[in-house]
Amino acid sequence: MTSISYAYRIGHNTVSKIISETCEAIWNALKETYFIDDSPESWQEIADKFQQLWNYPNCIGCIDGKHVTLQAPANSGSTHFNYKGHHSINLLAVSDAKYRFTMVDIGAEGRHSDGGVFKNSEMGKCFEE
Repeated sequence: MTSISYAYRIGHNTVSKIISETCEAIWNALKETYFIDDSPESWQEIADKFQQLWNYPNCIGCIDGKHVTLQAPANSGSTHFNYKGHHSINLLAVSDAKYRFTMVDIGAEGRHSDGGVFKNSEMGKCFEE
């Protein structure tokens, strides 16, 4: 954000607000088109695609996590320090049979494993229920 603020000669707080507003506008415009509605029919359609394309019966998604490297936040200690030896946040995502994201959890501290992120995420709690 700092480099963008220098490039366009505006304050970094302004850049932050512009990015936030832009992301919200993109979400509002595209969420109905590109994200599934949480209904039994939608989940059954995903399971059917996994069966048809990959011969995986009763599968509703593939899940994986990704460490996104970042500079350690101030006063964070080792909370973002991961097993790979750098600071990061976790991106945990579920995709359908055509590699499209159906659920995401972004922002868990890097020290957590994929299983720990899943267990503490809203998506993990929903699966548990």
